Amino acid sequence: MVSELTLRPIAVLRSPYRQKFAIPRQPNLVPQARGEIIFLPEFADDNCLRGLETFSHLWLLFHFHETAGAGWKATVTPPRLGGRTRVGVFASRSMFRPNALGLSVVENAGWRRDKGKLILDVRGIDLLDGTPLLDIKPYLPWADAVPAARGRWAEEAPPRLEVAFSDAAQRQLEDFRGRYPELEAFIRAVLQQDPRPAQDVRREESGPFAMLLHEVNIHWRVAAGTCTVLALEPWPGEVTP
Repeated sequence: MVSELTLRPIAVLRSPYRQKFAIPRQPNLVPQARGEIIFLPEFADDNCLRGLETFSHLWLLFHFHETAGAGWKATVTPPRLGGRTRVGVFASRSMFRPNALGLSVVENAGWRRDKGKLILDVRGIDLLDGTPLLDIKPYLPWADAVPAARGRWAEEAPPRLEVAFSDAAQRQLEDFRGRYPELEAFIRAVLQQDPRPAQDVRREESGPFAMLLHEVNIHWRVAAGTCTVLALEPWPGEVTP
């Protein structure tokens, strides 16, 4: 029996999600979320990606690097159950797992060379900036999609919030359009997923909150089922996970 394994990252993901807060809880809920997989020198061989262009989607095996040190418990409280009901850790997708490993399916947007680095572009990501990747595998629709599969308490995607921008936020969007032309659509898609903590989701009104996408700090609140973006500002300091 193998008592210990040693895994080496093959790449690091660059992501617009600079904090854990507001990252979608599943992949492909926010198609506008683009990421760059930058291969480490040892694995930056074009031959490793030969034929990858024939697959539209990919599996990413990754390490929950920011929370791995927090340990794990046998039961967790999934947000989909309101943060009150406990289920077994292996009956969840919690990041607090024995080996802190995650699995995500993303859209393949092609690979390229940039200043000598081998980069694979992906879309629909749900990963924190700087996430170490342990492996990449092609997604096979005939094997990986099971139409008759059941999910019980996670059978369907969660309901979406309505999203509106205040007049001030609409004006401030113009300051970022040159660098982030899809920023408005990106913000809407993220907030539609209702990233509030479970205890706030149960409230009619909650906030204000702030989230960091790219280098933009976004202030927002929820009232009567509508999320309103209050203001956008450049992020002046260090990013805290």
